[in-house]
Amino acid sequence: MSLQKKLVMAFVGLIILPLLVLGTISYEYISNRTALGYSEATELTLRALLLSVDQVFNDMNNVTDSTIASRAIQEALNNLQSTELDQINYLELNAIQRNFRELLVNHPSVSYAFMYTLQQQNVHKLFSKASFAPLTFEQFIELPIYQEVIKRDGLPLWIGPYEHTELTGNDQVFTLARVVKDIDTLDNKGILLVQIRNSDLEAIFRYFRYKQEFTKYMIVNADGLIMYDSNGLLEQRQLGELMSELEVNAGERNASLRTDFQGVDSIVSVTAFDNYEGWRLIAVTPWSVIAGEIRWIAVAVSSLIGLCMLLACVFIIYFARRITMAIIDSVKVMREVELGNLQARVEVRGNDEIGLLTRGTNRLIYRLEQLITELQEQHERKRAAEMTALQAQIKPHFLFNTLESINILAIQNQGKKVSQMVSKLGNILRISIQQQEEITIEQELAHVRSYLDIQKYRFEELFDYEIVVSDALQHELTLKLSLQPLVENCIQHGFEGIEYLGLIRIAVTADEQHIYFRIEDNGLGIPQAQLEKFTYLSEHQVSFDNSPERGERRGIGVRNVADRIRLRYGKPYGLMICSAPNSGTIIQMTIPRRKDGDARETKGDID
Repeated sequence: MSLQKKLVMAFVGLIILPLLVLGTISYEYISNRTALGYSEATELTLRALLLSVDQVFNDMNNVTDSTIASRAIQEALNNLQSTELDQINYLELNAIQRNFRELLVNHPSVSYAFMYTLQQQNVHKLFSKASFAPLTFEQFIELPIYQEVIKRDGLPLWIGPYEHTELTGNDQVFTLARVVKDIDTLDNKGILLVQIRNSDLEAIFRYFRYKQEFTKYMIVNADGLIMYDSNGLLEQRQLGELMSELEVNAGERNASLRTDFQGVDSIVSVTAFDNYEGWRLIAVTPWSVIAGEIRWIAVAVSSLIGLCMLLACVFIIYFARRITMAIIDSVKVMREVELGNLQARVEVRGNDEIGLLTRGTNRLIYRLEQLITELQEQHERKRAAEMTALQAQIKPHFLFNTLESINILAIQNQGKKVSQMVSKLGNILRISIQQQEEITIEQELAHVRSYLDIQKYRFEELFDYEIVVSDALQHELTLKLSLQPLVENCIQHGFEGIEYLGLIRIAVTADEQHIYFRIEDNGLGIPQAQLEKFTYLSEHQVSFDNSPERGERRGIGVRNVADRIRLRYGKPYGLMICSAPNSGTIIQMTIPRRKDGDARETKGDID
């Protein structure tokens, strides 16, 4: 079996299969832990929600506690004696109804109330409801719910929506039923039924839906009937139609499981009501929502992949070392290379794959030696260029002179000019201290404008300038601080001692492959000897002459720009200078144009 096949089998056996197995196990474990944690949090939410729902029902229990002992109810039981409608005192009945409403004035959620009198076997409406007519007393006592109310002996019994529609109607309301006793004899005198609106419940569930917007809450009775759905879509349906029935043991009030709910993988949590037998509060959350919150699983999987890759590399190295001594020799030579011995070579053995490997290793070492040598030379040149460029970015005397000019303007109370000069100086400093080597043409021109404006403040009526550039080139990239040294050279040397208004014109043009910056002035020009010296230096070597000339490093800024362009972009790019004494100077800077504005490194090549 060839080495390639063995490596493939090793890769599959040690990387692919373990990753699949470990990934599956990890995912299942993390999913189960997430589901468990979410279930525990949801159960806490359900208990808090249950307390709020119980409070709504308890409030109505308390109201009816005081109501059934009130004079209004007692009078209704004692004074409504007749079963014939034409014998009822309607004025008295209206007064009773009004008194009952006054008792419930602080509970506007009551939507309907009526009362059965046990002795007269009548039904009396206390709050009217046009869409519903209560059962007669004879029909009511035939219902099983009648015996349940009697057995509770005055304690409230809550009837959910759709549980007994013949008694409470088809509206989505909860109904309280309780026996009313005579306050003197404690005999059963009647049965009061009060229906409440769902406004208080809606307010509670709306708050929890806001906290968990993807979770739906339901109240379900002992038969699995959905009496209330926070989304209002599943009411009157059976829970068994939507999922397998979720049972809660008698000793366990809370339970959770992961199952399909309406065909969607979901976490279903349930909490049983304490005071309402068989009622359960259920929360359903799609698993996709919960799984979307798992973030650290990516870290775990990445760690497992890294571990398997490490094991595979160790195996490949161990297996390869045992195949042939040629590989061992290659490893020894590579170790010598790591220690810095670039003269070491591997002995070539045969013309097979191992021979190709050793030859390639030797060529690699040879090329590496060349590249390291070239890199060291280029690094030294680039370091020197960057150091000089850094020193030339903002000269101290320029900064001091600018601050002195600002101080004079401030003494003269020329606040507007002070503000403008400070703004221009701030723009120069902001662009100068940026870390990137390349910026947009728009930023570079903004830097040059700020510099020229400050110089115009300092040297009034010495020069003027104009900048011509198309909008299409504004976002192209250029070398940072490449124009400022060129215009500085125009001001300091081109306009020195002139008796006419100097003019600096900057024009930016481009073709498909290049961008051209043309800086033109009408100054004194450059002497031929100096121009020839600069041309020789720019074509043959990178030179940083720090020797002073009349207190200034005359021309060092221009040469620095030329060297930086060649280091950045290579030999084909740089500066071209045309000048003659008393005829002005034209400097053209050429750089490559990047496709679509993409920044990419271009290796310089300097011999």
